[in-house]
Amino acid sequence: MSAGSARTEALIGFLALADRLKHVERRGETRRPDGTARRENSAEHGWNVALVALLLHGEVADPPDLGHVLAMIAVHDLVEIKAGDTFAYDAEHLLTQAERERAAADVVFAALPPDLGAKLRALWEEFEAGETREARFAIACDRAQGFSQGVIGTGHWREAGVTEAGTRGRMQPARAVDPAFAALVDALYDRARAGGMFAPGGEAA
Repeated sequence: MSAGSARTEALIGFLALADRLKHVERRGETRRPDGTARRENSAEHGWNVALVALLLHGEVADPPDLGHVLAMIAVHDLVEIKAGDTFAYDAEHLLTQAERERAAADVVFAALPPDLGAKLRALWEEFEAGETREARFAIACDRAQGFSQGVIGTGHWREAGVTEAGTRGRMQPARAVDPAFAALVDALYDRARAGGMFAPGGEAA
């Protein structure tokens, strides 16, 4: 690879495309030091998921390959550049999420040289399948970050009509990975419950 080569230009072009992830808003909010809030974006989410991975990697009984986990985390939301973020509790849009994101993957990963495009797409597909130890750990980090952002932020579940019981199914894959994740998630539930962050209705599991 050399300056001015087609490969170099393709990499620069892809980095410019990836930069758009910073402008994809998520439902979760982050609080500023003055107490005001704004929605986080998907690029911030990815950094935070990576931080969760670093923190929890040494806490689990059977640590996965951290480098591989972090690689998956780095690419897992790139499709949102074209597909947008789908709120975890938006039943209507969840029905079309897989189709929309696969179509987006066709476009996003094709922007890279073929060998790199195939490598990143394989990481994305591994994460989506959730079958390997590394993918399950990465998914657990993703779910834990999204949930913790709700607690740290403004508890957006209440305004979205999401009950505590309604979140349990989504959080179970994280809790199931290792007791360290279960402890973290359970502590977050305690805080969310104490803060009245869930919509009323349903029974907590």
